Amino acid sequence: MSIRAWLAMMFAVVMVGLIGCGQEAPKTSTPSAPAAPSKSVTDSTGQAVIDSIKAPLEKSRAVEGTLEKAAEKTADQIKDAAP
Repeated sequence: MSIRAWLAMMFAVVMVGLIGCGQEAPKTSTPSAPAAPSKSVTDSTGQAVIDSIKAPLEKSRAVEGTLEKAAEKTADQIKDAAP
């Protein structure tokens, strides 16, 4: 599985989780008031998700740069070898 496919899948999982968390609970006859998560907890969770996505993205960008340099070098070698 490529890094981009993995990142796309992880992004989709995170989005489904965030959308699912935002839905209201079904109404019941006995009202219950669940404690709302504090803003700092949701912020830190969101930041953790961003960090977990950011690190692989940065690695893939570095690999992509290396591959581009190698492709350019190969193209130069082919150009120099051609009569």
